[in-house]
Amino acid sequence: MFFVLLLLFSCNTQTIRNTKKPNILFLLADDLGYGELGCYGQETIKTPALDSLAKQGMRFTDFYAGNAVCSPSRAVLMTGKSSSFNTIRGNKGFFNDEGWRRVPLKKDEITLGEMLKAAGYQTAFIGKWHLDSPKDISTWAFNRGFDYAVQEQWGVGTGGIQYDEQMHWINGKQDSVYYRVEEWECKDEFRTSLAFNYLNKIEKEKPFFLFMSYRAPHGHEREIGNKTLYAEKGWPAKERLHAAKITLLDKQIGRLLKKLEEMGELDNTLVLFTSDNGPHGENGHNYEFFNSNGVLRGFKRDTYEGGIRVPLIAFWKGKIQAGSATNFISGFQDLMPTFAEVAGIKTPEQSNGISILPLLTSKNQAKHKNLNWEFQRVGRGNKNFRQAARQGKWKAVRYGINTKTELYNLEDNISETNNLAADYPEIVKKMNQLFEEAHTDTEGFPYGGIIKKQ
Repeated sequence: MFFVLLLLFSCNTQTIRNTKKPNILFLLADDLGYGELGCYGQETIKTPALDSLAKQGMRFTDFYAGNAVCSPSRAVLMTGKSSSFNTIRGNKGFFNDEGWRRVPLKKDEITLGEMLKAAGYQTAFIGKWHLDSPKDISTWAFNRGFDYAVQEQWGVGTGGIQYDEQMHWINGKQDSVYYRVEEWECKDEFRTSLAFNYLNKIEKEKPFFLFMSYRAPHGHEREIGNKTLYAEKGWPAKERLHAAKITLLDKQIGRLLKKLEEMGELDNTLVLFTSDNGPHGENGHNYEFFNSNGVLRGFKRDTYEGGIRVPLIAFWKGKIQAGSATNFISGFQDLMPTFAEVAGIKTPEQSNGISILPLLTSKNQAKHKNLNWEFQRVGRGNKNFRQAARQGKWKAVRYGINTKTELYNLEDNISETNNLAADYPEIVKKMNQLFEEAHTDTEGFPYGGIIKKQ
């Protein structure tokens, strides 16, 4: 009788594994450039885990972040709405009575966490949220669809309290867990260990959505515990720090994937890795030192390719063809529809993205007519508004209000050095029409849709 029960238990366990919805593991780097992984041409900084993941999955060459800096890019990711329709179009918005301040997602905007939680997923978020108001805990990750949320917080909170950036709040509770530099190789090791704690407690019969919002290689992590990695290279201290953070991030991703494999979950997990925008040049780091943007023009805060084109690696054992690559044009707004299709649910109507699951699984894939970006830097005035659009091989860029539109052929000139606007006035006209039509007004970000005749 014991052996019969054991057999039945084994069969039931296998049935659960075969019928359970796929897990989703989303890995987001902070300010990682298009050229900072070995599988994207990096020759100096070592990234063996991610290079291996690319060999086992699919590598995207024409994938785009939601915007050129953290907050508006993550807003596109979290809502499935491209930047010119999104609530958030810069790291801060301008409000006459308050000046410049952070802008949270609206309460009626469905997040990835809320969508997947409603679909029966266990949802977890660990890391940098940057879509909230520090004073309003209802805008934090824990109250936007994540059962388990660990996030850092900075700025000024309720009562004028200055947040300590090393403090990580668990489910909105203050003083939950503190990051101490001397105890960890880097902040990403600390966050990966928190992910292990979460995975050890999940319900095996239910799928999970784990969003790892990593720190590397953002310039604000000015010190890490590992003092020896790349020390023998003799690089400037800022550059050694930058390279070490990327390699240590890669190490933690490898560690997390191994954990899922040991749990028996990896085979039923869609894994995606990308970055929230192009490479940074902050805290004394020179983004050209490691050729962080490859052959692309620009970096973080630019709407040229270097600021918005980012790596995307997709892995799903038995579903995605190993060692494949695609030049399919897609972006952050496509991830909400993709995750919805993976979960077997309808995409929220707010999203203007398209699911790329057919592409990942070698089926017929719908295409975008175009992609469009709007970005407002902190600071009022003409020079702080930037705009871009891509339609097939054509890329249009505007820097400033009432400025002329630049035009580039990305097939012939991926580095955007040859402005063809004077040679193709009809295409410029179409792109300007796109800028005007693909725009909605949003509070705090007043610019956009104003085109200079040329």
